[in-house]
Amino acid sequence: MDRTPAYASIAERLRLGIESGSLPQGAVLLEGPLASIFGSSRSPVKQALAQLEEEGLLRRFDGRGLLVGATGEPKRLKITAEMFDLDAAAMPAAKHFAWQSLYYDFEREVILRSVFGRFRVNELALARHFDVGRTVARDLLIHAQQVGIVAKGEKSHWWIIPLDEARFQDLYDLRILLEPAALETAVGAIPPSVLSAMAGRLEDGIHHAGDAGIAELDVLEEELHIGCLSYGRNPEIVEALKRTRCILVSGKHFQVALQRQPFFDSFMEEHLEIMQAIGRRDVAAAKHLLKAHLLASSEKAAERLAAFRATHVVSPTSYFV
Repeated sequence: MDRTPAYASIAERLRLGIESGSLPQGAVLLEGPLASIFGSSRSPVKQALAQLEEEGLLRRFDGRGLLVGATGEPKRLKITAEMFDLDAAAMPAAKHFAWQSLYYDFEREVILRSVFGRFRVNELALARHFDVGRTVARDLLIHAQQVGIVAKGEKSHWWIIPLDEARFQDLYDLRILLEPAALETAVGAIPPSVLSAMAGRLEDGIHHAGDAGIAELDVLEEELHIGCLSYGRNPEIVEALKRTRCILVSGKHFQVALQRQPFFDSFMEEHLEIMQAIGRRDVAAAKHLLKAHLLASSEKAAERLAAFRATHVVSPTSYFV
């Protein structure tokens, strides 16, 4: 397995594009669109841009993003894979690390256990349970920490963060306050091609709702609540919203555990309505629809949480203490 860090691989592709001239002087590079092109999260893209800035290949300016080169006025071009002097069809697939194939099962166990309180996660027992090394077990825990379902506490032990009704409501209240504010500044900044692609995937998902897998539903869920909002002008709001990500991922686990049919409520129609309002640049309608969607989601989530707690008990798991 190629263990080159994702940010280093992205930095090299960007470097090739700059040095070949495919990325012209003054081109504006933004984290969100680049993450979509490279099939990564924003974090490695941010690291890659910081590295190239340190090398003098990129520079800051009075605006969002970084500019290519030391001179030249900002050029807001559509950035494509071809600009990196690479054949888009020949680009390597997104890197797949050992922890990724195990993460869904681990996330499910953590979230379903979090309903019943605070438990310690034994890293060595976790590695033995999945028959992997300590490094892979630590990668699982670090990603779960980024999602907000585990935290490192006293004596560097890992702990599940309890997810009771009060925390659920607090996190939804935070989303209801911040997401419409983030969306207001994102409307008009999301490239039409990106928005159109997102809407197209939602329409396809609606037409094939019964065939959608969990990974596909995760993508559709996150494209509005993370992808669209990442174009907002206030990065502090986006950063604050990361604290609420655990309630984005918890719903599917409760639905599957409760064995309800259909497993997933029809959030896609609501997302599509919001994206259509974004496409029309109707800020008021987009904010209103988003708030209504979050309020409805909050009620459904509270009902699922109560139903799960009433019908399930803590089951023994080797890596929880």
